[in-house]
Amino acid sequence: MQNPEDLKYTKQHEWVRVEGDTAVVGITDHAQEELGDITYLELPEDGKSVKQGDELAVIESVKAASDIYAPIGGTVLEANRTLADAPETINTDPYGKGWICKLSNAASGDLEALMSAAEYTTYAEGLK
Repeated sequence: MQNPEDLKYTKQHEWVRVEGDTAVVGITDHAQEELGDITYLELPEDGKSVKQGDELAVIESVKAASDIYAPIGGTVLEANRTLADAPETINTDPYGKGWICKLSNAASGDLEALMSAAEYTTYAEGLK
């Protein structure tokens, strides 16, 4: 799967898409591939305030449990509650229906520290 050009990426394999005043957050295709079949997701509470790099959620798979970190700071506007019943959606559609949460009051200045799609692709390929 290609890494979408309109996203920014972290070294911890999160992505962020800024849509106006809202930032949508998820994990990358590389991350879901490494995790294997995702079995559980502990979503953040609406209203939770996070800084860039703070723990945002916890994801569990048949292989491991991992923290998901906030790629940028903001306030959790909405968590993707459909993932509570269907966490495997992240495996099949990590950049679409598999989004984790939306942030309001997004710290757009934090985007400067993130990687472009091309930079992330090079980074992830170096890990294989």
